[in-house]
Amino acid sequence: MAKKKRRVVIAWSKDDVKNLRGFAKAKLSGTQTAKKLGRTPGAVAQKAMKLGIKFRSIKRKAR
Repeated sequence: MAKKKRRVVIAWSKDDVKNLRGFAKAKLSGTQTAKKLGRTPGAVAQKAMKLGIKFRSIKRKAR
C-alpha cells in the first residue's frame, strides 16, 4: 500500500500578500498569480477571497 503524501501548509508572509494585491491590480489571472507565488490556484483563490481581492475574469466565447 502506497503512503499518502502529506500536504505542507506554508504561511502567507506580508510580502506574499503584497505581491498578491499587486498581481491582482496588474490584472493577472488567479492561475498566473499562483505560478508566480509558487502556490496552488486554490490557495490563491482562498486567500484573495478572505482579503476581498478580485482577479480578472476571462471572458470566453459562447458555444
